[in-house]
Amino acid sequence: YGELQFVNSSGDFSMSSGKKKGGKLSRAERERLQKEEEERLKKEEEEARLKAEQEEAERLERQQREKEARERLEAKDRERRDGELTELRLLLEDNQYALDRWYREMRQNAKWNRYMRCDGTPDPAVLPEINTYVNLWMDNQNVDIASVLQESKTVLNLISELEFLLSDTPPEELNEKDAMQYQETTGVLKSLLHKKLNEATFGILKTARISSDIETGNMQQVIEDENITLCIWANLNKNPRFKGYTFVQKGIGFELPKPLALCDVAVRIMYTCFDHLSHLAHIYPHKIEESPDTKSDIAESESKEEDEKLSQTEHTEKVESLSVDDEDTKSIGRKSVMSSVSAKEETRSLAEGKTKSEQADKKEDHVESSEVQSTPVLLLKEPEEEVLDLDTVDLCQFKPLGGVYYFDVLKLPPQPKQINRWTMVQILDTGIEIFPYPPDPLKVNSSTTKTDDKESETLIYPPVGITVKIPSTIAFFEEPQIARWDPAGKCWKTDCISDVKYSKDEQQISFKMTGFYTFTLMQDMHFNMPYQAWELRPQGLNGAILIIETSFIEVQIQIKNSLCRLSPLPNEETDNLAHIRGKWMTPASLTTAMKNAGVNISPEDYSRAFVSVNKKNLQAEEAAYDQMALLSSAFAFSWSKWNLKSGHNHIVLQVSEHLKMGPVMEENWSLYLLSAQRAERLKITELSDEFSDELAEQSEFHSTFYHMIKDDASEAAMEMVKNTHYLFVNCVHKLLTSTKVLTYS
Repeated sequence: YGELQFVNSSGDFSMSSGKKKGGKLSRAERERLQKEEEERLKKEEEEARLKAEQEEAERLERQQREKEARERLEAKDRERRDGELTELRLLLEDNQYALDRWYREMRQNAKWNRYMRCDGTPDPAVLPEINTYVNLWMDNQNVDIASVLQESKTVLNLISELEFLLSDTPPEELNEKDAMQYQETTGVLKSLLHKKLNEATFGILKTARISSDIETGNMQQVIEDENITLCIWANLNKNPRFKGYTFVQKGIGFELPKPLALCDVAVRIMYTCFDHLSHLAHIYPHKIEESPDTKSDIAESESKEEDEKLSQTEHTEKVESLSVDDEDTKSIGRKSVMSSVSAKEETRSLAEGKTKSEQADKKEDHVESSEVQSTPVLLLKEPEEEVLDLDTVDLCQFKPLGGVYYFDVLKLPPQPKQINRWTMVQILDTGIEIFPYPPDPLKVNSSTTKTDDKESETLIYPPVGITVKIPSTIAFFEEPQIARWDPAGKCWKTDCISDVKYSKDEQQISFKMTGFYTFTLMQDMHFNMPYQAWELRPQGLNGAILIIETSFIEVQIQIKNSLCRLSPLPNEETDNLAHIRGKWMTPASLTTAMKNAGVNISPEDYSRAFVSVNKKNLQAEEAAYDQMALLSSAFAFSWSKWNLKSGHNHIVLQVSEHLKMGPVMEENWSLYLLSAQRAERLKITELSDEFSDELAEQSEFHSTFYHMIKDDASEAAMEMVKNTHYLFVNCVHKLLTSTKVLTYS
């Protein structure tokens, strides 16, 4: 049949061959094209499937090869594991043996030199000598302030010597009896020093009129040495318009409440660079929550121990129980003797504290601000039973800085009178006496007094104003926290303090208190934690520099042989740490000096309660510090951002062989993954997009970090490591374990 032709109304012909009017596809054409498209998609899907199967097969084959290669490396590591662990253990033991011998000889020499000193000062470790010294000074009637200040230097040196013996002497050389004796002697010396300072103050006040100022009619004196500053003002003129006085040369001033302007009073502001009060405060330990990984590790180890015990015979169990008891005894002996002393005295301290608190109200003539117990005890309380008041300062978090200010209003003793050629003086044997302000019956109790009572009390007995200049040797990174000493509760408190005004530019702080209290300036101990970055870089044989960057300051510690120092600032610049910089010290002395200056880079065990810590396996962390110290003469170590991503059981850090002076080039760093069982070099870099524990090419596993580094090191680097002195290794190790850079960064 031919094609049909139709004539439309206009006379034109139209054809129906496969396309419709307007160029649209016909149904058959659409079906054909759809079929072709389906066939093409099927072909592409088939090709994609075959490609995916091929890629999956290649991936599985690659994984299998990697698995086999990893198993070969692990098997190789297991074969040499015992040898590597033994080599590292012997190396560490040799260093420790030499170190113990050196310290033992140093202590013996120090003891002999102390015996041969013969400078008239007693040996505080010898009880008869120190008792004789205490009794002689106690009976000495010469309470001239100059002689008291001179003798105070000897007392402070004796206290420092005893505290050093308590902290430095190992437990096996310091028995419990001697430790308790040193502790009691320290308390007696502190108490005697404050007693003599009170007597010297009383001697000055008895002759206040003789030393009165012509312009003001009152007496004002500043007496000081390098440890103690005594600012005394006596109200001789009794001017009702008198408002206050400033000791300009020391930057210390006070505002006298109006009710005291007409009274026979004296104001004493005694500033001491040392703190003899905080050790009396209760210490409230903080319960640290364990991470899930830590708990699982502990549970796993406990289950293994139980399995081992079940598999032993009864005879073996008895033998093991005896050895365990022996180990417990040894481990207790390795702990500080001070902890056992404090534990034994805890019950006695509680009983004494109750008795003393009952007697406190009966002794108005006692200077509470100078109260120091003869036997200082660190009293540990269980956190479940003891809860800090809102106003009580937690000394685990805050630390007094710059010393203590004893701010007292005293009764002015009768002054000498000149009658003709005679000088008449009324003799009193009461000693120094506190002038009660506000009077005890009306004294404000911040925890129980109602608001209306407080307001009326403030109107009758206005607060006391005080202004102090912040010592230039203290670095405050924020407004200081002011705390007053509570002699009854034996703690620092923040109540009764108001109207605080802090000038950072002038380094001055002023505030008001409801009475005359002993106070101090405090700062959060963990203000510079966690660290932002750190780096340990060698500087020749037995030399290195540890750099720790915090949010507010960069700390550079130079290490040479057995000592270290805070690096001096360039171009003769100065800061709050200028008195520490450039002085070679032991690691413990340096970190303590920095902490006392306001820069704390030595976290305690309880610091995890106040700082976000990157918790790591303790065994892996300690092993890393040991081996980093061994290698620190030839290898640089630095922080890595991947340490946060590696988990609880693994540590990631950057390492580079570095035999030249100067900084390490970025391309020379390599990443290493450490655990308690093995060490490996990673394929990723610090600039990689994501973390991976894939092993670096042409690298192997090793059972120790030391052998992992040794595997890639040059002969020159390992020769330098071999020649590193054990005192330098110990110095680096102490700094690393003190700063805890692997977990506090």
